[in-house]
Amino acid sequence: MTNPRAVDELRTRFHADFENANTPQALQAVRDQYLGRKNGAIAALMKQVVSTSPDIRPTLGRLANELKRDIEVAIAQRQSSTTVTTDTQDSVDVSLPGRDPILGRRHPMTILREQIEDIFNRMGFAIIEGPEIEDEYHNFEALNMPADHPARDMQDTLYLNEPFNGTQSQAQGQAKVLLRTHTSGMQIRYMENHEPPIRIIAPGRVYRRDNLDVTHTPMFHQVEGLLVGEGVTMADLKGTLEIFLRELFDADTKVMFRPSFFPYTEPSAEVFIGCLFCDCDGCNVCKKTGWLEILGSGMVHAAVFEAVGYDPERYTGWAFGLGIERVAMLKYRVDDIRLFYENDLSFLEQFPR
Repeated sequence: MTNPRAVDELRTRFHADFENANTPQALQAVRDQYLGRKNGAIAALMKQVVSTSPDIRPTLGRLANELKRDIEVAIAQRQSSTTVTTDTQDSVDVSLPGRDPILGRRHPMTILREQIEDIFNRMGFAIIEGPEIEDEYHNFEALNMPADHPARDMQDTLYLNEPFNGTQSQAQGQAKVLLRTHTSGMQIRYMENHEPPIRIIAPGRVYRRDNLDVTHTPMFHQVEGLLVGEGVTMADLKGTLEIFLRELFDADTKVMFRPSFFPYTEPSAEVFIGCLFCDCDGCNVCKKTGWLEILGSGMVHAAVFEAVGYDPERYTGWAFGLGIERVAMLKYRVDDIRLFYENDLSFLEQFPR
């Protein structure tokens, strides 16, 4: 028969089991053992209280309820303490060094453009920018490109309004507006408002009617350079570009000038560098020649100086233009220009921040 001594014995067993419960799992096992609804020790005690004689039932019931409450409070306090300890162990250790935040990266076109600008800036060149929407005069005519020049064909140029249509459109004063095909128009705009000596480069986006493939894109980046003064010669052009290319690629880079034709320079030259892939021995990239074309250049044509009001008998100058994407493909060993514009993080993360 249940009596007060049995309640005290149950309390003693609970405290012994409770003190040995050193893990959350062990504590839960003790809770189930004493407070379980079906097989718990307290539930069994309550059933025995009901069957006792009426004279001791109130006393046993009170003692059993006190024991149940004491067990619930003890287990709840221990669980709260265990939770706090566990959370503290899993929290951040403020004594450890901080973690660097994940930062974005500059686009390879931005990286290369800044390198080019830095090289010419150290040589005393100013960096200028201008409108991407240009008129025919600054984009073509002032650069000694007559109306029938192939570069002015609609297959190459992206016009933003209807082109001239014979004398009727010209009589109405209709001006053709286009997306600039090169940044050379900024040379004209700068010379119209400045007197020599001039040292500038004009980087920026340009547009042409090209189909998107591994080596072409309808929007790309160019850098045009211009130097004008008294006594400027082809030797100055050659020396400047050799220094620039060896700074950009490698001090041992081989540079070759080959005569060419551009309407706004005379004489003109295409500039080649020794193949970066075969060291001039000849490979598929350089088409077995050992050389890679990198930019076009030449002495500014007298007609260009006349268009901006310079005296071609007094001043001479040189100009050059290169595509940043083409340089990037060579410098970074990229074989598909489209990779620069597909926003593929696995590709872009290869470049420095």
